[in-house]
Amino acid sequence: MGLLTTLSGWITPAFLILSPVISYSDQAYSMHRTRSSAGFSLDIPLIMLVASLLRIFYYPGAKFDRALLVQSFVMVTMQLILLKVGLDHRPPPYAKGGDAVMPFARVHETRRPFNFWQWRSPKPYWQFLLSLFVGLCLCELLLAPLPWIYSSYSPLIGFIGLGVEAMLPIPQILANMRSQSCKGFRVSVLASWLVGDAMKMFWFFTSKTTIPWAFKLCGMFQACCDTFLGIQYVLYGDKEGAAAHKAHPAPWQQHGHELKANGFSTASVHEKKPGRRTSTTERPL
Repeated sequence: MGLLTTLSGWITPAFLILSPVISYSDQAYSMHRTRSSAGFSLDIPLIMLVASLLRIFYYPGAKFDRALLVQSFVMVTMQLILLKVGLDHRPPPYAKGGDAVMPFARVHETRRPFNFWQWRSPKPYWQFLLSLFVGLCLCELLLAPLPWIYSSYSPLIGFIGLGVEAMLPIPQILANMRSQSCKGFRVSVLASWLVGDAMKMFWFFTSKTTIPWAFKLCGMFQACCDTFLGIQYVLYGDKEGAAAHKAHPAPWQQHGHELKANGFSTASVHEKKPGRRTSTTERPL
């Protein structure tokens, strides 16, 4: 047990620092290669960027293990890249025919106040992140010299940041439930999440360095969500779900035609019914 704890004390911090690259580089490359971010929830970069920035500003008051601080910086860098690739290759909005594409024009997607994180232009995304960073910097400069306030402010942003991070799998879980498919979500990301959860849980409860309880509680909740996401992948797979088939009917079912067994198709519901031919010289009454 002692040897295992020692190895975990070396391997897990290294894995946590590299985990953002391991988890998301394949996802970013896949979207760049296919030139589409359909099926990938852009709420993931939002959650991880907010959580990582709050964790960075939580460090001066908590002084937790430095490996977790370094991981936060690496995560911010990786998520900025992932967000850029996702925005560059997001699907177009509604087509004229009325078909919707995932994830930016979901049929059942609920509109958020002020269309938050559903903007069509990339500019508001970067403006929001810059505003968040500047706001956290100002709070740190103004509240750090006031110990009676900072002693409550620092744990507060720590719990908020870790709580937000613990909700990371939820948008992807909801997206999978709507489409009844895990298509677009890379299994490499899921595998790294599950392996990371197992290593983090062991390290959090055996490490001799400072690991606040906020990390432990939020880590356990996130591990449960990741496990449920793994169950979804087993149930749905990465094929097109039933919702996608309804949104995109087969070619022979489009324009009111349905292919029959004899090779002919039924007439469109919009076509005129057969009847007596009308002469061009006849006029309607």
